[in-house]
Amino acid sequence: MTQKVVVLGAGRVGKVIAADLSKEFEVTSADVSQSALASLSSSYPINTRVTDLGSPAAIGEAIRDADLVVCAVPGHMGFSTLKTIIENGKDVVDISFFAEDALELNELARQKGVTAAVDCGLAPGNPDFLAGFYAGQMQIHDFEFLVGGLHFSRSAPDQYLPTFSPSDVWEEYTRPARYVVDGKLVTMPALSEPEIVAFDVAGHHLVLEAFNTDGLRSLIATMDGRIPNMLIPNMKEKTLRYPGHIGYIRELQQTGKPWTPDAWKPADDEDEYTLMRINLHGFENGQEKQFSYTLFAAWDPETRFSSMSRTTGYTSTGVARCVLAGAYKHAGISPPSLIGAAPGCLDRISAHLRERNIVFERTDRV
Repeated sequence: MTQKVVVLGAGRVGKVIAADLSKEFEVTSADVSQSALASLSSSYPINTRVTDLGSPAAIGEAIRDADLVVCAVPGHMGFSTLKTIIENGKDVVDISFFAEDALELNELARQKGVTAAVDCGLAPGNPDFLAGFYAGQMQIHDFEFLVGGLHFSRSAPDQYLPTFSPSDVWEEYTRPARYVVDGKLVTMPALSEPEIVAFDVAGHHLVLEAFNTDGLRSLIATMDGRIPNMLIPNMKEKTLRYPGHIGYIRELQQTGKPWTPDAWKPADDEDEYTLMRINLHGFENGQEKQFSYTLFAAWDPETRFSSMSRTTGYTSTGVARCVLAGAYKHAGISPPSLIGAAPGCLDRISAHLRERNIVFERTDRV
């Protein structure tokens, strides 16, 4: 019998998730927007259901027959929606970027026997898979990742157009950033400690500015033992933007002016890209190891999906397939580092991404 998946949210990423999973499973997309659902059902073999995702009762009814739920709602709804899914006893893969600590729901998920895989997008997600995997192979001393979604055509005055939910982008700029130095938690304002970083990828020379945001998320929990065998003394995440963007956002914050990407109307042919670099340094069997993984992805003219939607959505569908195939099962909250540490899961997810032209290239440093 074909397994049933319900995708909550039919936005840019939710659309990609539903489309990808519909190749193999019976998929229902649930959202309050009739137009978004109509766009999906006209292009893919997907059932649709108009649903108030702010209503626990409506969510419960929508997911009643699901074998798996994928949660792709905006960050401000994420924690409460995840809790509702778990209360309904449904396995879930979640990508929502919420401020709350998902591990607070661990006991509830354990009691319900629910596998709840959280933060399973581009980042957090892929860096955490690698951290979990390599923590079982070596002693990681330094772990850092830089990530950004940008347009090739820079737009004045803010040098940026959102590549995902504008409200979640603004959350990145206001939520205090946490990182780890010598095993101690450091909290800094978002946008702090900017640095210029150059990348030569796919024939492009990109000069970008990196700054602190709160992207480590569940990796912070490695410090207090809530995620076992994952003690990494130095960890940091930074967001990438074009130089000049930080100054513009700081001016808005200081003057109280609103950031107004509301005029942003995503097109089907945006000239945009996603860039990530993950740096690891440590020791394996007494030998020093230092290497990095780099991802560069651009808008795909075949699927007409943006790079950020694909890199985020296909990561979550890779995890979803692991759960649906029984390759990953863990009663409780599963941060992506736990998934990366599970036997075979990183290989499965990496192969899944490569099949969709999402490729992380490894570079070793001597």
